[in-house]
Amino acid sequence: MKILISDKMSDKVEDVLKSKSIDYDIKTGMDPEELKSVIDQYDGILIRSATKLTSNILADCKNLKVVGRAGVGVDNVDLETATKNKILVMNTPLGNLEATAELTIGLMFSLYRHIHLANQSTHDGKWEKSKFMGTELKGKTLGIVGFGNIGQRVAEMASVIGMNIITNSNSASDEDLSKLGASKVSTEQLLTDSDIVSLHTKLNDDTKNMLNKNSIATMKSSAVIINCARGGLINEADLKDCLNNDVIAGAAIDVYEKEPATENVMFGAKNLLLTPHLGASSKEAQSNVAIDVANQVADYLKDNKIINNVNSF
Repeated sequence: MKILISDKMSDKVEDVLKSKSIDYDIKTGMDPEELKSVIDQYDGILIRSATKLTSNILADCKNLKVVGRAGVGVDNVDLETATKNKILVMNTPLGNLEATAELTIGLMFSLYRHIHLANQSTHDGKWEKSKFMGTELKGKTLGIVGFGNIGQRVAEMASVIGMNIITNSNSASDEDLSKLGASKVSTEQLLTDSDIVSLHTKLNDDTKNMLNKNSIATMKSSAVIINCARGGLINEADLKDCLNNDVIAGAAIDVYEKEPATENVMFGAKNLLLTPHLGASSKEAQSNVAIDVANQVADYLKDNKIINNVNSF
């Protein structure tokens, strides 16, 4: 049996595969046609977000048995085609949990205390102390869209700060809500009541462009948006218009509809903090997801053990 590693990952991947006596090839940066020509030579493939396993690439696979996504989002995998061809798709939902939650909280602090702006101003030799009067997070209402592992960890951190937590999640249990002191509300109420709206949900047909000019218009003019989940949850052109017209006070975006985002319609918007998809970019997270995905795929191929699958057949 043999595995293809098609995206850059921690060396821990190789350590795990070697320890389990599984052969592998590392071929990163392949274009779609090249990937399509080689993918079915392998029993499994390990990917991050750069590799796009489209229907065209997966359609003719007869030998490929499993896709391992080092990370959470699997919108870069055509699940329908994978399922049709009996290709199991797994992700690693806990590996980047801390890194993404910490970045989310960090972006909140940056927006509320203008850290990024004050840093540049001070580097420019200015002393604009009064210009960067901030606001405290304590006592503010945080609306969390998506109450999975990362959403709950963000809620846990925010509750320590003293924030009020609300979520629109239908899947959140009463036990989880009670433990975190959170309340369940409708999406409409979450948008109108929140001082900060933080996205931690999947990207699918129901959530695509869920934040657009109409939904953003229902938010407080003092509210801000954080997106460390998936690009496409926010209509980027609408967000820029809303920021430039003071519909909301600010936003921090870590993910984009098209990545790498070397060009983007949001560039230049007022009160917009942008980062280049750093959610999982910690040494610990990179190591964790590499170890997790290698173990999961190896265990499935050798022992038919299924962990963290996102499809079934």
